[in-house]
Amino acid sequence: MTEPFSVRVTVRGYETDVQGHLNQAVYLNYAEHARWSLLQAAGISQARLLSRGVGPVALETNIRYLRELLAGDEVDVTCVFEWGGGKTFRIRQEILRTDGTVAAEVTAVGGLLNLAERKLVPDPREVFKELTEDVALFGL
Repeated sequence: MTEPFSVRVTVRGYETDVQGHLNQAVYLNYAEHARWSLLQAAGISQARLLSRGVGPVALETNIRYLRELLAGDEVDVTCVFEWGGGKTFRIRQEILRTDGTVAAEVTAVGGLLNLAERKLVPDPREVFKELTEDVALFGL
């Protein structure tokens, strides 16, 4: 996959703070929306995850704010999975204005929780490969 997965979002007025820019917590909502949109594009619904007995969990999230966003701004939120060994994976995301200016960078560490055992699955890559209709969306 050459281009990262991306979803467009319009900043809504009710998401802004007293200074008129996007509230800091909403950046995380945009990142989460892009992650679930990627799963949906890959054919993985919440119901499908539950039927497999797993659920995604966030273990760490960092946001670097670079430029303010205002009500009415349109942004593209990217989502790229990065795989190492073990039970976790990284997700790198950018929130970009339509002119390409990076407004924020989001990095996260996640895993897949075995819902019966309440422990991380040993190899989340294999579970995503099993569930997805498009392994390229996960960089696999």
